[in-house]
Amino acid sequence: MSGPLTLVIGGAASGKSAYAEDLVINSGLPMVYIATAEAGDGEMTERIAIHRARRGIGWETRENPLTPGEELAALPPDRAVLLDCATMWLTNQMMRGDDPARAEDEFLAALAACRAEVVVVTNEVGQGIVPEHALSRRFREAQGRLNIRLAAQADRVVQVVAGLPLVLKGGAG
Repeated sequence: MSGPLTLVIGGAASGKSAYAEDLVINSGLPMVYIATAEAGDGEMTERIAIHRARRGIGWETRENPLTPGEELAALPPDRAVLLDCATMWLTNQMMRGDDPARAEDEFLAALAACRAEVVVVTNEVGQGIVPEHALSRRFREAQGRLNIRLAAQADRVVQVVAGLPLVLKGGAG
């Protein structure tokens, strides 16, 4: 029996991570944070530090930029998990040259099998202009397909815009 899955989707700097953190904090369960970002440069190092500081204490952090399904499989049902974020995970897959469709299937299967309560953060990337570069266009398409499949699998989907949640599917946000 899998635990409930919530997808929190929004644009960059929309407040989606803070909203997702609050969902996990308010669950009352022991909290696990699965981080998918890699600090490849100074700006990413700073962003990761800001996220860590905002979360504060009480979180068990597991860093897994490529195979978060391994972390999900190991979790007991009495946990609330924040996976932040599916967009960085997909970026990591594509930058390594991995097949995003295969990786996506494995990731979604791991989410379906996870017994813990899971909140996944992802970026909405389809509302902007068509990217100039082929890799950017491939990424946008892959991210769109991943988001569609995540939303279909999720019990609840919440879009965050300017820090405001809008429930798109499932119960109250």
